[in-house]
Amino acid sequence: DYSKGQPTAPLVKDTYGSERRKAKTLNFSIAYGKTPHGLAKDWGVTREEAQALLDAWYADRPEVKQWQQRVIEEAKRTGNTRTLMGRYRKLPEINSRDRGKQGHSARAAINTPIQGGAADVVMVAMVKINESPLLKKLGYKLLLQIHDEVILEGPEEHVEEALNEVRSCMEHPWSDDGVGLGELRVTLDVDAKYEKTWYKAK
Repeated sequence: DYSKGQPTAPLVKDTYGSERRKAKTLNFSIAYGKTPHGLAKDWGVTREEAQALLDAWYADRPEVKQWQQRVIEEAKRTGNTRTLMGRYRKLPEINSRDRGKQGHSARAAINTPIQGGAADVVMVAMVKINESPLLKKLGYKLLLQIHDEVILEGPEEHVEEALNEVRSCMEHPWSDDGVGLGELRVTLDVDAKYEKTWYKAK
């Protein structure tokens, strides 16, 4: 009971950090189109065990398999795949008779909308953060971006207000920027924090 001075229970991601990382890796691997062979190699299990894991994963998330199939079919029809903002990647070997080349292209067709879409979100969010009148008024400046993270620098006395503005820019990247995409159908939960030194911010 924290009201009596007792420490709060650790978060799930702290208590089960190793298991959480494994589950995260597995989720991304399958979502990106990992094959039974690749999964067996990565996880050190038999191909049969990997196939059983894939079957169980997709049985619990049938909509993912349906989406992957739609994306691959569209890529075979058009010869390319696209991100959220319409950037496209050509896939000249998506209809190749070589199963290896076709499989590689099919996985690229699945991977590109996911990672490319995430890049779209971050890029637009960075523009909003960089152009935010409030952040400029508070004295905050965007320094750099690392994958899905952004780092800003500014005066400590305005940190809470700045955190809220940055979080809003990242959770609603293009709701009002005229891109024409509107709000995302899924919620983007953003973790935001501040530190006084680079070492503590790691």
